[in-house]
Amino acid sequence: MGFLDFFTADIAIDLGTANTLIIHKDKVVVDEPSIIALERSTGKVLAVGREAMQMHEKTHENIKTIRPLKEGVIADFHAAEMMIRGMIKMIDTGKKLFPPSLRMVICIPGAITEVEKRAVRDSAEHANAKEVYMIYEPIAAAIGIGIDIEQPIGNMIVDIGGGTTDIAVIALSGIVCDQSIRIAGDTFSRDILDYMRRQHNLLIGERTAERVKIEVGSALTELDDGPDDYEIRGRDLMTGIPKTIKISYSEVAFALDKSISKLEEAVLKALELSPPELSADIYERGIYLTGGGALLRGLNKRLALKTKLAVHVSEDPLRAVVRGTGQALKNIKQFQKVLMT
Repeated sequence: MGFLDFFTADIAIDLGTANTLIIHKDKVVVDEPSIIALERSTGKVLAVGREAMQMHEKTHENIKTIRPLKEGVIADFHAAEMMIRGMIKMIDTGKKLFPPSLRMVICIPGAITEVEKRAVRDSAEHANAKEVYMIYEPIAAAIGIGIDIEQPIGNMIVDIGGGTTDIAVIALSGIVCDQSIRIAGDTFSRDILDYMRRQHNLLIGERTAERVKIEVGSALTELDDGPDDYEIRGRDLMTGIPKTIKISYSEVAFALDKSISKLEEAVLKALELSPPELSADIYERGIYLTGGGALLRGLNKRLALKTKLAVHVSEDPLRAVVRGTGQALKNIKQFQKVLMT
């Protein structure tokens, strides 16, 4: 270890629309919702992550909660920078006297523009990063689930995050063809929210819709081992009085049907675009699902029925991308081809 390494901390960041995860010294040290709470009058940061999420949709007029990322990219530059700083402060780098200069690898969605890339880099640099590398999410996910991306073998990754779904066919350390759609976890939550309003005259918040998705979310109306009905509390739109109703996983599957159909279309489109030799590899190896959306009950079965291919949900899909980003950080020379500066 060189003298300068003592003053440098290496961190890998999965800067997601819904959650931000950070790896430091091969461990996931931060796993927090991507949200920040600010005081309106002074602009002071009140809370970051889980603490800010508890305030979300429950604030008075002097507090505002901001989700700085929309659809996989930074929508509020200032809030994103403060959120990244706040989350980096949660890491114990063990160097108290001087804040270490940081070397960061950050993952970005496949369909990101140059302007959006610059916003990510600038936010990282303002948060004390001396070296910033970026890696595409599907490539990070492939590395994270143990695929050797350097081989001349085609692998299809479907990474369903909070803001975007990235579908990519990867071979020889590169993306051969990809599709990126802005239908992902947040869209599913909005679908549930709209369905409750339309079907039950019940007004619920974002957080409740998210809970419904986690507790009884499903892509199929019939499951072998479906969850029990879930109780939802909200405001009756007719009377304005709070009320409770129960919802089944079949109803949620019905609410999500349109969005999941669009996701299926995007997967089929990516399969259509892949070269025939790689199609043969995908037929043999199947499709890999990563990201929080991969946990939606029955989604792998529904995609398997549509594509007639095997669909595998990776182990711990929520952390696949950050694990891959961590691997790339650890072996920067090996993964030089897939890292962008």
